[in-house]
Amino acid sequence: MKNAADWRRSLTIGLAVLAGLVIYAYGFQVTKINLGETRSERRQTQLVRILRALAKPDLIAYDATEVQINAAVLVPCPAGGFTPSAPDSSGPYLVVTPACTAPGAEVKIEGFNFDPDTSGSLSFIPPSGVSLAMATYQADASGHFVLTAKLPKRESEEPQYVRTITSRTAGGPHLSQNAKDTWEKIIETVFLALLATTVGTALSIPISFLAASNVMKPIASSLTSVALSLLALPVGMALGAGAAGQMAAVRDLLMQSTLVPVIGLVASPVILFSLVRWALPPEEAVRPALGMRLARLAALLVSALIGLLIVYLLSSLSVNLGRGIALSLGAFGFLGLFISGMGDILGTSLGLISALAGAGVLIGATGRLGEFLAARLPTAVNKIINIILTAATGAMLGGGIAAGLNWLYQFKQANAVLWWFAAIGSGLGLITALRLPASTPLPIGSVIYTLTRTVLNALRSVEALVMAIVFAVWVGIGPFAGTLALALHTVAALAKLYSEQVESIMPGPLEAVQATGATRLQTIIYAVLPQIIPPYISFTLYRWDINVRMSTIIGFVGGGGIGFLLQQNINLLNYRQASAQMLAIAIVVASMDYLSAKLRERVI
Repeated sequence: MKNAADWRRSLTIGLAVLAGLVIYAYGFQVTKINLGETRSERRQTQLVRILRALAKPDLIAYDATEVQINAAVLVPCPAGGFTPSAPDSSGPYLVVTPACTAPGAEVKIEGFNFDPDTSGSLSFIPPSGVSLAMATYQADASGHFVLTAKLPKRESEEPQYVRTITSRTAGGPHLSQNAKDTWEKIIETVFLALLATTVGTALSIPISFLAASNVMKPIASSLTSVALSLLALPVGMALGAGAAGQMAAVRDLLMQSTLVPVIGLVASPVILFSLVRWALPPEEAVRPALGMRLARLAALLVSALIGLLIVYLLSSLSVNLGRGIALSLGAFGFLGLFISGMGDILGTSLGLISALAGAGVLIGATGRLGEFLAARLPTAVNKIINIILTAATGAMLGGGIAAGLNWLYQFKQANAVLWWFAAIGSGLGLITALRLPASTPLPIGSVIYTLTRTVLNALRSVEALVMAIVFAVWVGIGPFAGTLALALHTVAALAKLYSEQVESIMPGPLEAVQATGATRLQTIIYAVLPQIIPPYISFTLYRWDINVRMSTIIGFVGGGGIGFLLQQNINLLNYRQASAQMLAIAIVVASMDYLSAKLRERVI
């Protein structure tokens, strides 16, 4: 038995070795490894040329002046011969031997004191001044060359010339144009990464709590509450967007005057403060009457509209103010453009913010209403309400999915598809209501957690390079596209890291705060945030370091930054210029790594 076991072990090892050999042999073929190509003289010559170019980055330049170098020659040779004047040996010069000869004869041309290892062309200049190409030269390490060339058949009693044009340095060294372009693009790269990290971090922090299992999984709601909240979602977004549209119209009306917007911006906060203070008084010993509660609710709604108007006015005034001072600030005009741009961003995003806020308020109200109904109504009545609500919710979700698919694929029978999806959704909702007990809480937190994780995983699977291609089509080639791509990728990466940090916090403080009767928001503020702030800072700094490196790559597809310049020089085989960009990237990445390490040491 022992021999049989040894035999099977040996056979298994042998088969494993054979399988590995076959796999690597096939991989050798697929990857087309050819060491013979690396030994070819042509490849080695190209490699040496590229390495030498990369070792001499184009950073320093000298002003140059063109110098004509002439050597006189007579064609044909006169009776008494011809002896040219002695050349100036303090610089580069040419010697033609013989100095006079017959038309079409060959002459020896020597060059002295040229720049080492340089090349150029030689021309024959007749009295007419027309340049006739003769030959090219290659100077050796000492600046000397010798070649034989045939003179054109041009006869003249006047001296004719063999000429070459070379350049001489004039003045001291200075930064080359490539070095200036590299500096400009590397600065653009750093700030591209900074803005992307800032935007991505701001969006990642709230999303990370939705992707944390220990925060979301305990959340549960009744079926009535979930159905009402889902039905309220589009209604709340529509109401919020409509309110923003109305306030934008009021803003446009006020902006037709110069003084009215300023007066409105001063008076509106006073009115807003008074309304909020009246609508949200301190604790009252007696519950106010229904009419008073409705009046206070109306006051809060008016306050929200006034708040929207204030933000819209601030947006418009910022745009106008920024444009006005941009020209007067001179070199600091970018500050005015920044104020104008921030106002434009605020005004553009306010409609979406208002829609989300409206949805949040209405979802909260309907959710509480659903919980109230589930707790107070009889089971049979709850069952009937759930059947109606879930059927309507399923139809709404199915119709929404159909509308999204139709937008993507443009169905020929869009209405039929819409009705089919709505019917299927309604049927699934009906089945859900019939199978679930009326009072059973649903793990809505787990559903939100799973959906958030799925979306983050999908976004992380798409490289920032691909995102930059899409954004370059949307906003045009440049650093803006790169900023958007890196910001989106940063959200996907940081939200995952942040959420895992939330999941790994100590449960003791969490339980202690919850034992005091704190709300979910208070629990997050007093028990979660103190434990996650240091690692959040560490992850953010590390992500900035990553974004600096990634921004050099997305420039290859039009995402701005130094990558665009690097790709351009590589495609044009300008390896000395590309070497300068590579050097700048290496310095910036090393500096960012050192800086982030020091900041982590001080902050964490």
